[in-house]
Amino acid sequence: MRHRRLARERAVQFLFQYDLNPPENPDEALDKFWSSQTSAAIEEDNQPASWGEKQQLPPPTTEENAVRLFGDPLIRGVLENLKDIDEALSEQVKNWDMDRIAKVDRNILRLAIYELLHREDIPPVVSINEAIDIAKKFSTEKSGRFVNGILDKVKTKLMRPSRTSVN
Repeated sequence: MRHRRLARERAVQFLFQYDLNPPENPDEALDKFWSSQTSAAIEEDNQPASWGEKQQLPPPTTEENAVRLFGDPLIRGVLENLKDIDEALSEQVKNWDMDRIAKVDRNILRLAIYELLHREDIPPVVSINEAIDIAKKFSTEKSGRFVNGILDKVKTKLMRPSRTSVN
């Protein structure tokens, strides 16, 4: 399920961008974000300047649609539950101001906490492992351990199993 990892990475990227500069119209910003994440759009960005000529891009691929289909509800869920997510995060970093947490780490944590608290279709262990791997990719070498420690504390408060059994 490579598209789920990519969707989480894209979600973190949007949440980071949103954290730095909240748009006036989040829905419009989200549509523009997803349009910019297609391989055709990325390819066009790497071409020489077209001097304002608007290029007609092909539609997103099946994989790109799958990434958006999984990632869009994650982003929207984090934004809709941001106050509760930040409260859950603040409980785990008691002597820290939220602004002291690196912005990348904070948004990785927000996404994972959203999954832990609001997505019963995703086992907590999966959310935690994905967050750790994304932190290792996008943040510092110590971020993986930091993210793991925080999310493990959040997980202990859950009233559902860490793993789903397969019969």
